[in-house]
Amino acid sequence: MPCQLWADEARTAIRMTGTERSEATSMLKSLRNFIASLAGSARPQTSENRNCRLAIAALLTRVATVDSDMSQARREKLRALLQSYFGLDDPAVGQLIRDAAEAAGSAVDLYHFTRQLNDVLDDEGRQRAVKMMWQVVYVDGRANDLESNIIWRIADLLGVSSRQRIELRQLVAAGRTVRTSLVLNV
Repeated sequence: MPCQLWADEARTAIRMTGTERSEATSMLKSLRNFIASLAGSARPQTSENRNCRLAIAALLTRVATVDSDMSQARREKLRALLQSYFGLDDPAVGQLIRDAAEAAGSAVDLYHFTRQLNDVLDDEGRQRAVKMMWQVVYVDGRANDLESNIIWRIADLLGVSSRQRIELRQLVAAGRTVRTSLVLNV
């Protein structure tokens, strides 16, 4: 009987469409990440976690400096996002930003960083990374063509669809507009 159950499961898996298979894989990856996060507090930081932190910070740094030096507002936003997302203290986030600037400056492409993130992040994590990029860009008011283009390329490499990327952009832009109008009305 156990062999029959296994055979039935195998036939079901074979009949899955590409989308169903992708959804099943995504669910398993999310479950794996959840279990790893539960166990994460009990184990030391792995090189995978450090690489993920560095990759996200490097991509955010690259986005923040794609058309010029990083403004003070962007530097503060970058610091706040990394501190909040990774739960780092001031010295640790400062070191991460320095390491990220060096890594982003010496990188010849974006693929190295996005590949690392694709290995460890689920769909939600990759979307969160793209959202943080929009947050860094919109802290100065609006996104220019260079900034929009690099975020589009990174989102594409991360497997974040155009629809999701645009929704995240609109969400961040709308949030900024609401905050600005609240400040002006006070």
